[in-house]
Amino acid sequence: MRIILPAIICSALVAAATPARAQSDAPPDPVKSLVERLELDKYKATVKGLTQFGDRRQGTDRNRAAVDWIEAQLKSYGCPTDRIKYAYDPPPPNQNAGRGRGNTGLAVGGGRPRGVRTPTGVNTDPLKQPDEKLRALNMQPTTPGPREAVYCTKVGTTHPEEMYIVSGHMDGHGWGEAANDDGSGTALVMELARVFSGADVQTERTIRFILWNNEETGSQAARAYIAQRQPLQGKEDPPGSKKYPEPKWLGMIQHDMMMFDHGMPNPDGTIPKEQRPEADVNIEFQSNSKMAAESQKLAWIFHAANEKYATDYPAQVGPHMTNTDSGPFQDLIPAISLRENERGIQIGSGWDPQWHQPTDVYTTYSDKDFRLGLNAAQTTLGAVASLTGASLRK
Repeated sequence: MRIILPAIICSALVAAATPARAQSDAPPDPVKSLVERLELDKYKATVKGLTQFGDRRQGTDRNRAAVDWIEAQLKSYGCPTDRIKYAYDPPPPNQNAGRGRGNTGLAVGGGRPRGVRTPTGVNTDPLKQPDEKLRALNMQPTTPGPREAVYCTKVGTTHPEEMYIVSGHMDGHGWGEAANDDGSGTALVMELARVFSGADVQTERTIRFILWNNEETGSQAARAYIAQRQPLQGKEDPPGSKKYPEPKWLGMIQHDMMMFDHGMPNPDGTIPKEQRPEADVNIEFQSNSKMAAESQKLAWIFHAANEKYATDYPAQVGPHMTNTDSGPFQDLIPAISLRENERGIQIGSGWDPQWHQPTDVYTTYSDKDFRLGLNAAQTTLGAVASLTGASLRK
C-alpha cells in the first residue's frame, strides 16, 4: 500500500536530512585520522621492547643499549635523530637517602597529601627481584661520566622556526623493568614520533620528540639541553638556509608514568587490583611558576583534545607539576606534564605500589592499564596535531 505524506511533512524530512548530508560531505578531520593511527598493540609492543633492557638505570651498559635501541626505532619511522651529550658526576651518595625523588617534591609544588598513605621509596635491594634473569640484567652499578639522550625532529613546513617539545624519560631504577616509570611515557612519545613521521603527514610547525636520560637523578639531560640549546632558538644555520637547528620553543609536554590509576590504597594498605572505572589522564602545570598562566592555557588545550579524541578515559587539569623533566622548563616556556595520577599528592602517597619497585615489570599491567596510556597518547597527539597545524597529503 502506498502512503502519501502531506507536503509539510515531506519538507520537514528533507530539511532534517540536509545537515546529515552536509556533514557527510565535509572533509575528514586530519587530526582524528592521525589519532586513529595509534593502536593498543603497537603501544604495548613498544613498552615491551623497552623492558628488554631491564630498569635502564643511567650510567650502565643497559642504559646505553636502550638509547641505541630507541634511536634505531626512531630512524626506522623516518624521524631524523640527534643526541644530547653531557657529563654526570654526582656528589657522594647520602647515606640517609632512600626515599623516592617524588617525595621531595611534596614541599616544592606537589600539593598536600590526603587520604590513606602507604610507604614509598626506591628499592635498592637486588634480592627483592625474584626473577633471577632480570636481577642479573640489572646487576651492573651506575658509574659517573659521559651521558647521552636521543631525540628526533619533525620539521614544520611553513613555520620550521617554531617548535613544541614532546618528551618522556627513558631511564629508570628499582630493580624492575621500569615498564611504567617511564617505559609507558617513552613508548607514548615514540608512538607519536611514528605517527607524525608518516610519509603523508605534514605539520606547519616543528615537533621535537625527546627521550630524556637521568630524570631519576634530577633531570640532568633536560638541564643540559636547556644550557646547550636555549641560546640557539630561532637562529638560521647557515644564515638564509631556512634551517633552524633549534627552533623557538612554544611549549614543552612531558609524559611520566601513564598507566596505573587503581585509586587510593585500602585502609589496610593494599591497592585495588583493577583499574578504577573513574581513572583519568592527569594534565598538570605548576601554579607558582613564572609561566603559570601560559602553562594553564596549554593544559586546557590538552583537556579539550582529550574530550574530542580520547576513546576511553577523561582528563583532569591540576596545578601541581613536580619532579619530572618539565620542571627545568617551567619558568622559561609553557610546560605541562601528563601522567596517571597527581604526582605529589597521589603517587607520593603510595597510590602506585610499583613506583621504583621490582614489580614495575611488563606482566604487572593489564590491557586496561595499557589503554590508559593509549588514551594519554590520543590526548597529546590530538592537541599537538592541532597546535602544529597537522594535515594529510593526498
